[in-house]
Formats: sequence, C-alpha cells, structure tokens
Amino acid sequence: MTPRKPVDTGDPDRLYTVTGGRSRADDVFDLVTLVVRESEPTAGMQSEHTRILTMCRHPTAVVEIAAELRLPITVVRILLGDLLAMGRITARHPRAAASVASLPDSALLKEVLHGLRNL
Repeated sequence: MTPRKPVDTGDPDRLYTVTGGRSRADDVFDLVTLVVRESEPTAGMQSEHTRILTMCRHPTAVVEIAAELRLPITVVRILLGDLLAMGRITARHPRAAASVASLPDSALLKEVLHGLRNL
C-alpha cells in the first residue's frame, strides 16, 4: 500500500496574490451551488477568473470548480464573489429538501403499494 500524499493547498504566496490578500469569502457559495457564466472572459482578466468563466459554460458546482483549479474552496469562493459582483456569473442554489410534514402519509403509501400488488 502506498502512503497517501498530503493535500496540496498551494503556495501561500500564490494564494495571497490570487485573492488580493483577502482571506474571507461571503457565505453566498456553498459546495453544491451551481455557477453559470453570464459573459465570456475578456482580455486582461485574472487567469483564474478566465478559467472559471471557461469552465462554467454549463452549470458547474463550486466543489467541481475548486477541484479543477486545484485551489482551496475558500479561495474559489473569493474568486466567485468577485465574478458575481461584476455580474459575470449567476449562482443557483440547490432547493431545500422537502419537510417531513409535506411528504405523503405512510398509511396512504402502504395502501397504494397494496393496490399495485393486487393488479
């Protein structure tokens, strides 16, 4: 069995440069938030912003973006916040799970199952 390599979170100097020294991201983006670009990358954009816009032609989860860029989630959330503020992306949050109260009654489901078995 080969030993596992430690997770590489990137060179701290590079991460500092990529985020402009910021270390906190808004809580707008969770791991499963889907990101979709609203515009094409333009000349002069930060390379990470360009890569995100290129990746997000179709809805892409934040966790997928971080994996593809090989950057920590916090850094990706900061970059996504920049793009959202510029109007270059939209974020689609997953729907909340239905509450237990809105689910069908178990007695009704049993009756339906019984009826299906009798067919």
